[in-house]
Amino acid sequence: MQPLILASSSPRRSELLRLFNLPFEVFPADIVEVRKPDELPSDYVLRLARHKAAAVVKERTGLVIAADTTVADGSQVLEKPADPVDARRMLKQLRGRVHRVYSGIALIETKTGRAYDDVCCTDVPMRDYSDAEMEAYIATSDPLDKAGAYGIQHTGFHPVIDLQGCYASVMGLPLCHLLVGLRALDILAPGGLPQRCQEHINYSCPVYKTILGAD
Repeated sequence: MQPLILASSSPRRSELLRLFNLPFEVFPADIVEVRKPDELPSDYVLRLARHKAAAVVKERTGLVIAADTTVADGSQVLEKPADPVDARRMLKQLRGRVHRVYSGIALIETKTGRAYDDVCCTDVPMRDYSDAEMEAYIATSDPLDKAGAYGIQHTGFHPVIDLQGCYASVMGLPLCHLLVGLRALDILAPGGLPQRCQEHINYSCPVYKTILGAD
């Protein structure tokens, strides 16, 4: 197995990638992350994932895995909040409604130049959390490094209810899409990933069979 390089400093992406049971190196990409005017969220995350992978390919040898995730409320993209006030605005805006999370992935095999990319789009229904719950969550500072000002996996706040899509994608790394990408590049990965993912995040995934083309 060639070396795996994760082009991200996100602890959540590292946490998820470890479920492949393969060693990998973390080498964050240094790129400018600015959305172009009127750029669709799906195009935005895919472009950034590609640019991250391309940047790391210049520095490392192996299979580079890059990803980017953003939150979209209709046509409005919600990036990481600038401060607690901005986080409060986003959480109030998303409360009790459904928005979308887009996660783009890009893989580049440095030895051959072969590449693969894809985007996962997930509808995310937020529960009607109270102001007190929201303020307690903001006080933890957890929202400040997350697009849309929330982490789906936060056990104290648990902002999402009745999700019917890819939980891992909302965390930042759609594992089944990544597995499809590895297969497309003829790279073997250990089996049992969907089961490990569901056990790890305590979530019964309704979409993994469709994504993987499994019966």
